[in-house]
Amino acid sequence: MKTFTKMMLFAALGTFSATTLWAAEKNWTAPTHKMHAQKLSEEIMAKHPELLSVTFHGVPPGLSKVYTMFAGSYPERIGNPDDPDDVMVVELGITIIDPRWNRPKDAVKKFVMMMPLRDAAGGHIGLLVLAYKNPEGSGKSEMDFFAASSKLRDGLKEQIPTYASLFAPAK
Repeated sequence: MKTFTKMMLFAALGTFSATTLWAAEKNWTAPTHKMHAQKLSEEIMAKHPELLSVTFHGVPPGLSKVYTMFAGSYPERIGNPDDPDDVMVVELGITIIDPRWNRPKDAVKKFVMMMPLRDAAGGHIGLLVLAYKNPEGSGKSEMDFFAASSKLRDGLKEQIPTYASLFAPAK
C-alpha cells in the first residue's frame, strides 16, 4: 500500500473513531486514589499556561489490549477508549504531529503533539498527548511545538521510575 493511501486510511479511521467513540462507554475505571500520573498531569498544567490539555494513555496494568486515557486535565474523559492514532503511538512508538489545520469549528485554535511516553530508563511505556494553544498569527512552527513537547516529555522521565508507578497513589 502506498504511503499516501496509508495516511488517508489512518485519517479516515481517526475521523470515524472520533465521531463514534465520544459516545462510547468507558473501557476502564480509575482507582479511587489519586494516581501519580494524575498528579503529574496537574503539575504540568500548572507549570505550562501555553497548554490546553495533557493526557496520559496506555494499557492499565493487569489488562491486555485495553487502550485508554488513564490520566489527564479532563478527568471526565479518564477511561475513554483510545482512538486508532493513540494506539499506533502506544504500539509503535511513533510521534504524531497534528497541527489541526482546517478545523473551523474548533472553539480554540490548537496544535496537538502525540508522543511516546518514556520512563526513567528511557523505555517506551505509553502515550503523552499535549494540546497547545495556537492562536492566529502565533508564528510557531511544527518544529517549535515538537521541541517544546520533547523537552516537556523528556523532563518527566525521572518522575516515572516504571509504568506501574504511574498508577500508584500520588505522593
